[in-house]
Amino acid sequence: MTAATASTQNIDLLMVGPLLPELIQDIGSRYRLHRWWEIEDRAAFLRTHGAAVRGIVTSGRFGADKALIDSLPALEAIVSFGVGYDPIDVDAARARGVVVTNTPGVLDDCVADTALALMLAVSRRIAEADRFVRAGRWPKEGFGLGRKLGGKVCGIAGLGNIGRQIAARAEAFGMAIAYYNRRARSDVPAHYRYVDDVRALASVSDVLVLAVPGGASTRHLVDAGVLDALGPEGVLVNVARGTVVDEVALVQALQRGGIAGAGLDVFEHEPQVPTELMALDNVVLLPHIASGTVETRRAMADLLLANLDGWFGERQVKTRVV
Repeated sequence: MTAATASTQNIDLLMVGPLLPELIQDIGSRYRLHRWWEIEDRAAFLRTHGAAVRGIVTSGRFGADKALIDSLPALEAIVSFGVGYDPIDVDAARARGVVVTNTPGVLDDCVADTALALMLAVSRRIAEADRFVRAGRWPKEGFGLGRKLGGKVCGIAGLGNIGRQIAARAEAFGMAIAYYNRRARSDVPAHYRYVDDVRALASVSDVLVLAVPGGASTRHLVDAGVLDALGPEGVLVNVARGTVVDEVALVQALQRGGIAGAGLDVFEHEPQVPTELMALDNVVLLPHIASGTVETRRAMADLLLANLDGWFGERQVKTRVV
């Protein structure tokens, strides 16, 4: 965390939703911080304080929509906690000349670790086996078999920084790598197989891992057709955004055995999770914790603060989106 600076004490910031307690405390000690989620009469707040707010602090969960951006005439910067920024209306920010930053890079390892954990948990039936033991069933009955990852194909939709880390981990387990990207990459091993269509990628994959950005361009990228192509022995893992998957189609595919299972860290309408998914043993459900380690969240907080202080101190940021 950075030291307090008197020059920022009179700068008004609006934090859209709660972040790490220590991050809130740090920012609140050095800026005039308003907590949007605690404000009951938001219209009155905007009338009284809106013209003074120069920065928004948010995350990939809370975002900042056009209405909020347009209601703050002095807004200069939106600093976001997380790599995904699809809930932020970037076009509205750009039109106003508002800087937008995120925190990429520092969370790649932990998100990739989570993807691999989900691959293993679904394929080896780890969570299901845990429930089996806790229910006292082991002395009375046998537990069924899982499937190994070695020798299988890991298809990765989105071979960016996180996707490449997932590929490295999957290779360490003896998996072959295929990937879909907007274009083939020249900076990855030559034996990685490039596929220019997600459905085609699913058809050659045993495990399909989603690591694409969220937003309108990837909404329901994985639909019923892609799930059909993945097939009854295929596993879907999503550490991207819930909107990337047609959740209704996913539920139907799982219920009818169209795919073998799914490992999900994100959901289309999170934190709401369909009850149909909760009822299935072949699905592992996580509460959007892919970057949720002490080390990574601290690094994300440090980068957010570097962007925040950099902008209001020197008009310089480290990880600019627009």
